[in-house]
Parts: sequence; structure tokens; C-alpha cells
Amino acid sequence: MIDTIQNLDARLDQRKRKPTAQSYTCRLHEKGLDAILKKVGEEATETVMAAKDSAHSGDVTALIAETADLWYHTLVMLSHLGTNGQAVLNELDRRAQLKKEAGKKAQ
Repeated sequence: MIDTIQNLDARLDQRKRKPTAQSYTCRLHEKGLDAILKKVGEEATETVMAAKDSAHSGDVTALIAETADLWYHTLVMLSHLGTNGQAVLNELDRRAQLKKEAGKKAQ
């Protein structure tokens, strides 16, 4: 998973620095933060709806696809704001370490 995030981070950074007309990512960056945030919101809503559907049907295919869309657009948002997915992974690691340390203190 980390390799996938790092590869996406690199590709998104490249698209931001060297835009091409046919790139969807470049078009999002050109439209600006508000357009990117709108896409993140839309994908979040679609992910929630897919989760509800999968809870009833047992089929997670649409849920996985919508989650991938949400993650992608979130990574575009992070890139647009000058950060990346690795920063989020670092924060998750930091939080896990804090919980681990808190667990040791409780023993």
C-alpha cells in the first residue's frame, strides 16, 4: 500500500509541475481548490452510498471503486495544497505509536 501511495504522490506531483492538456489531474489542478474540494465531497457521498448498498447486498465491488475515487481525489487535494499521502501515512504512524506508548503506560 505504501508503494502505491508513494507512486501516486510522485505522479500527482509530476502532473502538477508539468501539466498536459489530456490529463484529468492537470485539469483538476487548473480548476483550483474549490473544484477539487467539490470532487472530494462528491466522492465521499458516493462512498457512503456504496457502503450502505454493500451492507445490504454483500457486494463490495462498488464500495471499493468509490473508495479508490475518494482516495485519489483526496491525494489530488493534498498535492494541490503542497503536501502528499506520505504525510498522512506519517500521521497515522505517529498516532499508532502514541497508542502503543499509552498501552505500555497502562500496564
